[in-house]
Amino acid sequence: MNILLLGSGGREHALAWKMAQSERLTQLFIAPGNAGTALVGTNVNINPNDFEAIKTFVMDKNINLIVVGPEEPLVRGIKDFVLNDQQIAHVPVIGPGKEGAQLEGSKEFAKAFMMRHNIPTAAYLSVTQSNLDEGIAFLKTLKAPYVLKADGLAAGKGVLILDDLAEAEAELKEMLSGKFGDASSTVVIEEFLSGIELSVFVLTDGHGYVVLPEAKDYKRIGEGDTGLNTGGMGAVSPVPFADETFMKKVHERIVLPTVEGLKKDNIPYKGFVFIGLMSVEGEPFVIEYNVRMGDPETEVVVPRIKSDLVELFEAVAAGELRKKTIEVDERSATTVMCVSGGYPGSYEKGKVISGLDAITEGLVFHAGTAQKDGEVVTAGGRVIALTAYGTNKDEALKQSFKNAQTINYEGKYFRSDIGFDL
Repeated sequence: MNILLLGSGGREHALAWKMAQSERLTQLFIAPGNAGTALVGTNVNINPNDFEAIKTFVMDKNINLIVVGPEEPLVRGIKDFVLNDQQIAHVPVIGPGKEGAQLEGSKEFAKAFMMRHNIPTAAYLSVTQSNLDEGIAFLKTLKAPYVLKADGLAAGKGVLILDDLAEAEAELKEMLSGKFGDASSTVVIEEFLSGIELSVFVLTDGHGYVVLPEAKDYKRIGEGDTGLNTGGMGAVSPVPFADETFMKKVHERIVLPTVEGLKKDNIPYKGFVFIGLMSVEGEPFVIEYNVRMGDPETEVVVPRIKSDLVELFEAVAAGELRKKTIEVDERSATTVMCVSGGYPGSYEKGKVISGLDAITEGLVFHAGTAQKDGEVVTAGGRVIALTAYGTNKDEALKQSFKNAQTINYEGKYFRSDIGFDL
């Protein structure tokens, strides 16, 4: 079959790498892709949000399946666009429609969904300009730190955690006045949960589902989880504290009620549900939902999946996922992200990357790279994810760090303490 994968990051390279191994695959196209995806498929210069261009390509290349990597096309309604167009409506899309994508596209929608289906999460209040006084009163009932979340997509920057009440009040007013544009015209104030985070990934066709390996990623730029938030500096799978007892709670209290809740609410859903969790003294709480795979978690989750990913996607499209089981590699996988100097602030692009051919043990997933004059150059803040296997996380990390040392480009930086808190 011919598959079109939308996206250009490390997540997409990992998905493309895995799909390329399937005997079910004829041709794989990635739009727009990066220098790494070009090694396992054909890059196409199409913006994932340009639905008309996607339609033309799907028809020209006789595409049989569309896999959506990032959240933006899903929130904008790529699935609905395809379903409502008679010429391409027969082509299945892996990813939810616009309504289901609200689980990520609107924090308020997600919190209301959790409350409705008794899924454990932090106490919250949705605030707009019209109930600002109520919002400030709610802040005063909470203990520091205070969590403010822009309701809409804010490119990963719309969550503030503040220690000072006066500062939280000031930031709330600023957000409602347009600090994050329309994304913060509604702000969700949330009770702060103290614990350790992890992510659980589910692939569902709206009825059956499979649970993929769990992972933990590291968002802060600095060692010891300090400094600014990033898109993710590395990840580890499996997560040592997510033992059988903990995962049973996750399954019964969160995964099952989420899939059943979508069904009860009549929200058709064929795709990934990424559940961001907090373990609070061994009890799981949902921090957030995403409607696609995480990045860099995909770079450790996908390498641990032994099953044919294309076959799983076909089962999702056919509504027959309940007939499938998933086989998982028992080894640990870790990834370390090399980023551009200055990231997550301003950084330069176009730096020549060397050392890629010298990596013989482990996997190299390109995130922000491009081809220029026959060389691979940096083209983003997060540049390359270096994934390795090991009998345990320490063994895998040792190889990931070694590979991160081997890669070179001007301004390279990586965190040398991924997994430090486990």
